[in-house]
Amino acid sequence: MADRRMTDRARDPSLSVGANGPADVTNGPGAGAGTNGGGGGAVPSSWHEFRGGREVVRPGWAPVQSEVIEEALVSIYANGLELATIMCTPRDQVALALGFLKNERLIDGLADVELTHVSRNGCCVDVWTSRPIVKPRRVIITSGCGGGVTFTDPSVGIEPLRDGLQLEPERLFDLFNRLHFPGSLHARTRGVHAAGLTDGERLLALVEDVGRHNTIDKLLGECMLQGIDTAGRVLLATGRVSSEMLRKGAQMGCPIIASRNSPTSMSVEMAEAWNITLAGYVRQGSMRVYTHPERLGMPEPAGMRAEGRPSERTRDHPIKPSLRKEKADR
Repeated sequence: MADRRMTDRARDPSLSVGANGPADVTNGPGAGAGTNGGGGGAVPSSWHEFRGGREVVRPGWAPVQSEVIEEALVSIYANGLELATIMCTPRDQVALALGFLKNERLIDGLADVELTHVSRNGCCVDVWTSRPIVKPRRVIITSGCGGGVTFTDPSVGIEPLRDGLQLEPERLFDLFNRLHFPGSLHARTRGVHAAGLTDGERLLALVEDVGRHNTIDKLLGECMLQGIDTAGRVLLATGRVSSEMLRKGAQMGCPIIASRNSPTSMSVEMAEAWNITLAGYVRQGSMRVYTHPERLGMPEPAGMRAEGRPSERTRDHPIKPSLRKEKADR
């Protein structure tokens, strides 16, 4: 028990996020794993780069010394039981584990957590809880490029959100620009996803990872560690919004979910049924709002009730029964 310890931020959730995002986002390459697994997230690399075309003054090959995004297998254990092994960027591992456990409804919050520990090499996270955890028998392979894992049917168990949050579209453009700040992993390596939580004015939390699913778990875990309430906030993401990502955002209580990329058909259907504003392709000057655009300033359609409550159209638009079936062994 001596080497199992609660993380510093779990003991002191008052630590704040700086103007450029969480402090550990700016750790340099080779930084050691901290209590939250604050490794660098990027490793030195070299390559030969070719540049050509009419605009290039001196076309040809040149050697480059820089960094690539770090990827590793990280195993999450709860009370000594292995729950999942995830391909991810090995930093903020405690946040990843806590967010994963809460998103999978295996814990209710930080009050259920007694101790956490990250192994010396950063590839194993132990979480010890005050209540027993039983590994679900049903495992769903998600649509992530690396084959993410969830234990929960993404289409069930969410009540429509009734938050009346309003946001000007121009604010989203500015907030997305803040996701990739100088010194971020994206600025250093490019090949990384980011997720942020905002109140519409400033970024409250920001995380990065090679996996888009992982960023949502890390973001929730980071908010748990810092004592940030996610309900009624805006969730920003850079990757495709699939059904399991939409479910995680809904469980966080985010009435607006926006991404630089595309949603899937199932996530659009779920957002409509759960009264969530879902925006995609948010880029400078334009976006596509697939559901409930009234939160972003579009005139409310006929039948929409005040204060963000679901309209008759929403309440009469249940998720398809075929998407709500669960196996008998669930």
